[in-house]
Amino acid sequence: MTTLAIDNIGLLVTNDEALGDVRDAAIVIEGERVVAVERAGAQADQRIDAGGRCVIPGFVDCHTHLVFAGDRADEFAARMAGRRYSAGGIRVTTDATRAASADELAALTEGRRREGLRAGITHVEIKSGYGLETGSETRSCEVASRFTDDVTFLGAHVVPAEYEGRADDYVELVCGEMLAACAPYSKWIDVFCEEGAFDAEQSRAVLEAGAAAGLGLRVHANQLGEGPGVQLAVEMGAASADHCTYLSDDDIEALAAGDTVATFLPATDFSTREQYPDARRAIDAGVSVALATNTNPGSSYTTSMSFCIALAVRDMRMTAEEALRAATLGGARALRRDDIGHLAPGARGDVAILDAPSYTHIVYRPGVPLIAATIAAGELVWADPDGLKSLRAPS
Repeated sequence: MTTLAIDNIGLLVTNDEALGDVRDAAIVIEGERVVAVERAGAQADQRIDAGGRCVIPGFVDCHTHLVFAGDRADEFAARMAGRRYSAGGIRVTTDATRAASADELAALTEGRRREGLRAGITHVEIKSGYGLETGSETRSCEVASRFTDDVTFLGAHVVPAEYEGRADDYVELVCGEMLAACAPYSKWIDVFCEEGAFDAEQSRAVLEAGAAAGLGLRVHANQLGEGPGVQLAVEMGAASADHCTYLSDDDIEALAAGDTVATFLPATDFSTREQYPDARRAIDAGVSVALATNTNPGSSYTTSMSFCIALAVRDMRMTAEEALRAATLGGARALRRDDIGHLAPGARGDVAILDAPSYTHIVYRPGVPLIAATIAAGELVWADPDGLKSLRAPS
C-alpha cells in the first residue's frame, strides 16, 4: 500500500496518553491507518510538508442532521428579534424533506458534507428525523448511510402534524413499522426527550424498541430545561446524552457515575439564545464530554466545529485543550469508537492541518478559516491551495 508522510509538523496533537503532544514531528499513514509517529524527516511514497503548522486529529462530529430539505432562515431571524425557540419548528422542515427524492436529499447532504470536510470534520454521525413517516424516514436513513457508518434513526424527533393529540399512536408507529424499515440502515436510535416532543415514558418505549432491534442508544436531553432525559439516558446505558444545556446536581452525579457522554452543542445555544451549558462544572465532576455542531436547518445551521470550540472556551468555561479534545476524542467516545479522534499507530488516518502554529488559534482567531488541509482515511480530501505546499515525492 502507498504510504503518506505528513512531515515538518510544528506541533502534533495525538490525543494519545503515551505519545502526548509532539513537536517537530511527522506522521506516517499506510493505506487508511496511521503506522508511525516520528521525528520530522520521515520517509514515505508521498509527502505533505506541513511547514511548521499544527496538526490535529480530524474533528469527530457526533451529532448532526445533515439530511434535510428546505430553509428556515425566517425562523432564525424571528428568534434574533426575540421569539423563543420551540421544538415545533422541526415540522416546518418536514414537508420539504418528505417532498424531496433520495437523489435530491443526497445532493443536499453531499454539499453539507463537503463543507464539513473543508472545516476539518473527518467523521460524522447523521440522524434522520425530518421525514416523520415511514417512507421518508427510511429514505433519510438510506441517504445518510451513503456518507457514514454512524447513522441514527430519529423518527421520534417530534410528533408530526397528522398525529397531533395522538402522540402515543405515533410512538407505536416509530417502535414498530418505522423502526423495522429504518434499522437496516442504522447503527443508533435517538429520541427527543423534551417538553413539546416526547415525555419520559414515551422516550423509554422508543429506546427499548431500538435496543431490542440491536441499535445503540442516544438521547436529545435537557435542551430547553431540566427534565428526565439525562438520567433516562444514563439509566438505559445510552452512549450519549446530547444538548445538556440545563443540568441539575442529580444529572451531573448520574453522568459522572455512568458511561454516557454529555455532548454539548453550543452553536445551538448561540442560535436559540438559550443559556450555555456549564461545561466546567461537568468536567470538574468527572463527566466525559464531547462537542458537536448539531448541523440542522432550524437551530444550528453551521458545519464549523472551530466555531463550536470557540464558543465552548468563551462561554462554557472550557480550556482550549479541553474543547479540542471534546471535538475529537470526545466525539469518538460518544460514538463508542476507538479508531478515530486520535493519532497513534492503528488509528484511522484522519488529520486536520491548521494554518496556525497552535490549536489555540482556533479560539484566538474566531471566525477565521484555519483548516489548511483535511486528510480522511489517509486521503487528501481538501487543501487550501494558498495555505499548503503541494503534495510531492520525498527528496
